[in-house]
Amino acid sequence: MTDNLDSSLTTPTVYIIDDDPSIRAALDDLLASVGVKALSFASTRDFLAHPLSDAPACLVLDVRMPEQSGTDFHAQMASRGLHMPVIFMTGHGDIHMAVKAIKQGAWDFLTKPFIDQALIDAVQSALAADAQRKEQARSRLTLQQRWDSLNPGERDVFVRVVQGLLNKQIAAELNVKEVTVKVRRARVMQKMQAGSLAELVRQFDQLNAETGP
Repeated sequence: MTDNLDSSLTTPTVYIIDDDPSIRAALDDLLASVGVKALSFASTRDFLAHPLSDAPACLVLDVRMPEQSGTDFHAQMASRGLHMPVIFMTGHGDIHMAVKAIKQGAWDFLTKPFIDQALIDAVQSALAADAQRKEQARSRLTLQQRWDSLNPGERDVFVRVVQGLLNKQIAAELNVKEVTVKVRRARVMQKMQAGSLAELVRQFDQLNAETGP
């Protein structure tokens, strides 16, 4: 039971939203044929009512639907905390619509009828991208937690170490003894779980990549 539950939470999933039941059934069968888990919904409302796992995912989204269009929903996803790649599909699309959707962050844009392999390729690349995005987010969170574990004095030393200053120079800047710098530096390496100065610099750059430590 536990194994099944864990598997359901970690298995990459394709969410399909299309008001046409025959399209949903066809896509379910197609993705199942290549071993990809899919969950289908008739509307964006039904999709939002379904709990989402933390597994890598992507959304195959119809453009024209009676309650809410796919493009309107796509525009709202970020504000709802949904960042999975979106593959649009439509029977009424044109190049202008496709270019606009891609510029607004869509992963792909398929015009019905599309060949099966085109959807499979788009889904697999989208799932891989989402897995990478989630891994980067986890890595960023781990680094942030390590940074948060440093006290103010250790952070002062950390910043100056990655700037390339010697212990003596850091001691002078912070007006502390050199031995204090050595102790704090050792604690920084331990708390950040850095095996080398190069690794510490990479961690600092990663922390700074978004909002800064």
